[in-house]
Amino acid sequence: MTKRRLIPWIFSLGAMAIAIGAGAAQTPSKWTIESVLAMMDRSAKGFRSLTADIENIKYTAVVKDTSTETGKIWVRHDQKMRIEFTKPEPRTILRTGNSLFLYNPKLNRVEEYDLGKNSAMVDQYIRLGFGTKSEDLKKSYLVTVTGEEELDKRKTVLLELTPKSEQMRNQITRIQMWIDEATWLPIQQKFYETGSGDYILFHYTNPLEDLKINESEFKQDWPKNASHEKPHV
Repeated sequence: MTKRRLIPWIFSLGAMAIAIGAGAAQTPSKWTIESVLAMMDRSAKGFRSLTADIENIKYTAVVKDTSTETGKIWVRHDQKMRIEFTKPEPRTILRTGNSLFLYNPKLNRVEEYDLGKNSAMVDQYIRLGFGTKSEDLKKSYLVTVTGEEELDKRKTVLLELTPKSEQMRNQITRIQMWIDEATWLPIQQKFYETGSGDYILFHYTNPLEDLKINESEFKQDWPKNASHEKPHV
């Protein structure tokens, strides 16, 4: 698989998602980019874990089709993440270190991907905003504040991120991120794929921070008789 298609491939696994707030009114922001990044740094310094309900929406422009998955996410500061989708079809996504697993119960099949040198780039998308330091954001993106919106009855700052590297822009042209002003963590993200009109939307609801997440949540707990494949990234 080419690097050009790496990020859309990650998204096709359902690796994070949101629903856009209907009718959300955007207002000018009192925040500057410096003040927003300073607050996000404070949040990143103390970030340990998060659990939330998750909704994954993928829009395909050529056929004007929208597909949706819902489930739950667990993410920890030590590069561990688990997503359990329950609707419309159950499946599991597990990230531990440089390994990414996709388990499909219907097929009783596990796909294991070695992210290797691509792990840092992948984290800039699937963990974006969860413990991300401002120096890392500014290194990879041009960051602007475009306004404030109320989303899920929370006041948010809306950021727009434009990838600096050509490799990233070949996949994602820009990212919008809604940052909760109470926690300084993202509750919504929108990724625009380059040249297609497609986008990925992420929505996290009922978030709980800094709870102890047992190591058992990150175990490979699928059936022993599941088929196992190792496709190349």
